[in-house]
Amino acid sequence: MIYLDHAATTPIAETALRVYSEVSRRYFGNSSSLHDIGSDAETLLEESRRQLATHFNGNPKGVYFTSGGSESNHLAIVSIVHGNASKGKHLITTETEHASVANTFLLLEKEGFQVTKIPVDSTGIIKVEALREALEEDTILVSIGHANSEIGTVQPLKEIGMLLQEHGILFHSDCVQTFGKIPIDVEAIGLDSISISSHKVYGPKGVGACYIAPDVSWYPTIPGSSHENGFRGGTVNVPGNAAFVTAAEQMIEGMSRYEAHFRKLRNKFMDFAKHEDRIVVEGQLAEHLPAIIGFRIKGIEGQYIMLELNRKGFAVSTGSACSVGKQSPSKTMLSLGRSPDEARELVRISFGISTSEKDVEAFVQALKGIVSSMKHAKSV
Repeated sequence: MIYLDHAATTPIAETALRVYSEVSRRYFGNSSSLHDIGSDAETLLEESRRQLATHFNGNPKGVYFTSGGSESNHLAIVSIVHGNASKGKHLITTETEHASVANTFLLLEKEGFQVTKIPVDSTGIIKVEALREALEEDTILVSIGHANSEIGTVQPLKEIGMLLQEHGILFHSDCVQTFGKIPIDVEAIGLDSISISSHKVYGPKGVGACYIAPDVSWYPTIPGSSHENGFRGGTVNVPGNAAFVTAAEQMIEGMSRYEAHFRKLRNKFMDFAKHEDRIVVEGQLAEHLPAIIGFRIKGIEGQYIMLELNRKGFAVSTGSACSVGKQSPSKTMLSLGRSPDEARELVRISFGISTSEKDVEAFVQALKGIVSSMKHAKSV
């Protein structure tokens, strides 16, 4: 089967797997234990923390290892909001956030916080002026994802960061899809907090990290937690974190090379799509992750396309993996102004470093066959 769903997850890299195995054998101690075996594990954990921070220009003291991107988003947002609740009750996010962010804001609304959702244009980009107008005197946090996981649109974080710094408002971003794919510099952008995940960059699943700048106040979601400086409960996954850092380093070292590869693959699909009047490619043409393509075939539900492609040997998705099984149309698509029927047409393909031009050529031929068969069925 040809795998074109790397935005959902990636296969673990051989180097990361070797590191995970070796660390599991040699550094099996609990990093919180006071004996030498525990101290050895803690030393490796702190080195992993330091190395990870260098990849987004953060302070190692602000890196907290977690179980993945969703937990990182939840813990970061809730901890920061509770740690700054005395300053205000107003929060801002967008209509197109990942479910882990959207659901966290629903929880905070139930706690009495006021949440404003900034709309996006037809390509998924927010208007910074609309954000400016939404700011209030008691706004304490803005959370805007770096890139949309369904259509790949990248938000203008640096411009947003400059605006929020002018008003002294904290800025969080879900960077799960962008970490390791495009440069992230929290200092240059003006980010106070980010969330990242291991399995999106060829590391093990169940591993991630949250970064909160050391000068930002936060309050633990579970008071009395002892691990990760009280940020999170549970024994720290030292082997997983070491493997995560190993995988991330490989991705970042090859970032420019991989980006060029993804653009070549994207252009091959786009050359096909522009000649098919029933195919609509969604998202921002200028500012996007080249490895993610969200598209529609007019009049055909995305789930049907996905199942037909699966039958032909291609793994694709109909949107974010965290929303699979839900009957409602894509929230992102509705936010772009698409009708519910159009939103259900969404199909997402996402490339990985092992995806070849032949893979995309074969995919295009399979898609042509499906579109042709549908045209024939309607004409009969």
